[in-house]
Amino acid sequence: MTYTTSSTSHDRFAQAFTETVDQYRIIPGEDPTDAPMPDPVAVEHATEMLVRTIFDVLQDTRLESIADRIAWGVVHSLHKVTQQIDGQADKAAMSVKALIRQADGSEVGTRELEEAQQLCQSLDETRDALACMRDHAAATYLAETGKPWAAPQASLTSSKRTASVVAATDFLAARRQRKIDAHAPQGPVVIFSGGQVWEDHRLLYDRLDAIRASVPGMILATTAQDKGCDAIAAAWAARSGCKLIAFTLNRRLGNRAGFARNEQLLGLRPVEAIVCEGSGLQSHLAREVRKQGIPAHFFRLADQNSGQGPKGAV
Repeated sequence: MTYTTSSTSHDRFAQAFTETVDQYRIIPGEDPTDAPMPDPVAVEHATEMLVRTIFDVLQDTRLESIADRIAWGVVHSLHKVTQQIDGQADKAAMSVKALIRQADGSEVGTRELEEAQQLCQSLDETRDALACMRDHAAATYLAETGKPWAAPQASLTSSKRTASVVAATDFLAARRQRKIDAHAPQGPVVIFSGGQVWEDHRLLYDRLDAIRASVPGMILATTAQDKGCDAIAAAWAARSGCKLIAFTLNRRLGNRAGFARNEQLLGLRPVEAIVCEGSGLQSHLAREVRKQGIPAHFFRLADQNSGQGPKGAV
């Protein structure tokens, strides 16, 4: 079995499987444990095997045609559990806030606050580890099928964690800032938009890799569609560890929603842009990108699998 691991992947697992709390618990009232985190390299390989084995055992059998659907479900199950743990962490943070408001300096109150913070931090730690596993499983799915895995809804963001236990108020402030940074990170922005019909992920991966090589701290901003170009861009971001901002449509704006989203993207003052052929919204964005003099790469549907570079019109 050949692994898709890389030094970047190893680094992500090493960071995600860092112990951030001495006494770990994710269920209120249960006894805490000081057991270590799993070995990150072992988890990395096991996660990959979880997806690859489906394709290996079904190859050349009558079930081979549905191997990709089963593997998609494996990645999705990791995604769902990650979401569940994230929801529990948010509820735990609300409990910490309530206890801060009620704090009276008593020994009992202090202990309750410490335990609530411990629970919240343990859940955050768990959520980051699961998100790392999900992202690696998605990368393996892509390697096996040639198609990017995409969640049916919601964005895939991974927060960064503090490495030490801090005072409860500071802990909540840091946690809140991590969530803000995950959804609105700071750095040079590259905007990306394309149609929902697109097959050649390698063409887009190569261009995104080239841009990131010249803009190492780049943040990718997309139009948040769950298939086609945006799904490919999201899969690339997960694989490469690039921060992603996904701009969804504001349906309340009616027919103007797509154009308003283009204005939001342009309002980020991007340093570069990729626009792939799609609908009139992509044509509008391409015109505005040219008008503002933003360095850009334009791809047509005909460019797929042709080995040719970007064209001058979308």
